[in-house]
Amino acid sequence: MLDQEYSSIKLDKNDWVLNVTLNRPKARNAMSLEMVGELGQVFTALESDLSIRAVVLRGEGGHFCAGGDIKDMAGARAAAAKADNDPYFELNKQFGELIVQMNKLPQVMIAVLEGAVLGGGFGLACVSDVAIAASTAKFGLPETSLGIPPAQIAPFVVKRIGLTQARRLALLGARFGGEESVRLGISHFYAEDEAAIDRLVGATLDDVKKCAPQANAMTKELLLKAAEQEAESLVEDAAKAFSSAVQGQEGVAGTMAFVQKKPAPWAE
Repeated sequence: MLDQEYSSIKLDKNDWVLNVTLNRPKARNAMSLEMVGELGQVFTALESDLSIRAVVLRGEGGHFCAGGDIKDMAGARAAAAKADNDPYFELNKQFGELIVQMNKLPQVMIAVLEGAVLGGGFGLACVSDVAIAASTAKFGLPETSLGIPPAQIAPFVVKRIGLTQARRLALLGARFGGEESVRLGISHFYAEDEAAIDRLVGATLDDVKKCAPQANAMTKELLLKAAEQEAESLVEDAAKAFSSAVQGQEGVAGTMAFVQKKPAPWAE
């Protein structure tokens, strides 16, 4: 899956880093059903491939993602007129399944946010582990101005920035830039230009390299559980994860490297 060519996305594997580029620049990388399907194939492959430790997600042509493709919605409208099932339901559900899948990936997901970061693109930003906002970035949840709700992304926006700010942004269809996205907690870093983006991506990948891939995967899973459950209910799961890790290959190698004052194998 990671070595084939796709129509709406581009992949570039560089050792343990996979660069994924949304590649519909004429549509500001709006998410078509085809793009959702292709990303789903890539994410499925990544679920069991820890040789990839980080994913850098960005858009072609100066835009991250302008949300859902209106043409697909028009197609669903036409299909609804002659179908027994509900094509709108299926269309929205497929994107919801994709964003849930992306949220749970064991790799570190780095999003480079430029130009349009709207609707579904805003949702993708909210399930990244590290988000870098460019000076060109324009964020927004325009759904209500189109007469629809931000259905699938709403839970992830609330978890990212809290209910109070999510209400304001969603109910007013507010637009804002990269610096404000950092203040709100959507993005972690602000980049003035392309050189700054490159530096921030590079520094982030340097930090990822210091961390063991299995340990990162376990940690991400525990953090996601912690966002949903009371701490008391996680005690046993956390203990099992710790015991497994400390007795596993990474735990033994990391401890030994620390004692010997040498870099861990994954950091070399």
